Amino acid sequence: LHSTVPGEHSDTTYSSQTTIPVQRQGNTCRASYFTNAPLRRTRTSLTNPRNTGTMATPKERRIAKELMDIRADKDNSGVFAYPIDESNLLHLKGSFPAPPDTPYAGGQYEVDIKIPDNYPFKSPIIKFDTKIWHPNVSSQTGAICLDTLGSGWSPVQTIKTALLSLRMLLEFPNPKDPQDAEVAKMMIENPEGFAKKAHEWAVKHAGAPPRDFDTTKWKKESSAEAKANDESRYMGYNKELVDRFVNMGFEVDAVVDAFVFVGIDRNNGVDYELEEAYMGDITARLLGEQ
Repeated sequence: LHSTVPGEHSDTTYSSQTTIPVQRQGNTCRASYFTNAPLRRTRTSLTNPRNTGTMATPKERRIAKELMDIRADKDNSGVFAYPIDESNLLHLKGSFPAPPDTPYAGGQYEVDIKIPDNYPFKSPIIKFDTKIWHPNVSSQTGAICLDTLGSGWSPVQTIKTALLSLRMLLEFPNPKDPQDAEVAKMMIENPEGFAKKAHEWAVKHAGAPPRDFDTTKWKKESSAEAKANDESRYMGYNKELVDRFVNMGFEVDAVVDAFVFVGIDRNNGVDYELEEAYMGDITARLLGEQ
């Protein structure tokens, strides 16, 4: 049984050997060096992708299903992922369009994805192939500082939710927990200069169209940040409970709506651990699968 998951580029030889572990030390992320490479068109197999004649492992079957789901929902979500080599489902390429009303708008961003041995209990290792001027992404290596890809990862998350989280990161950068200190400093001290340079890089590296960009959003105290801190938006749910999903890249309002839809107990505003079944139902609702 086979299902085709085409890439978006022509057949091009690809090579890459070095993984990029992203680790958090306190409030600082670290990453090792990596190499860039072009994308290539491949297929995804539900039998053993290494062509040994044996059935795929449970992890490989899960990845194959995730890739099929991504392909089926590409027109709605905008994100895409596929293996660079049909014999190996553990090394993927991903892409997503930048969100509108940001310095990156109109650009297409590509990332490298490596699946660890203990996936889905450990997050995929992701770095940007497309250069980007962003406080939570290294301007030199593409390494990413994002809780969702570290301590905030949960086995109910998927490659698709990881890509959606990255897209959301472009909309809501966090200079207070940077991967690139130089970019973060610029965003805090000179938000207009940051927005202009981020847009210049988007035009140069991600194919975004040149345009006049309204930099008012990138002031130190943006209305979006103030809105995110408005406790009334949590409708009686514990903020930390809701923020576990917000840190995956979803809006507070959407998470609260999913909680109400699934029937999550407010527990008098006290934080508690959700059962895995509830986690799955909430994630499905947020992804439009319910």
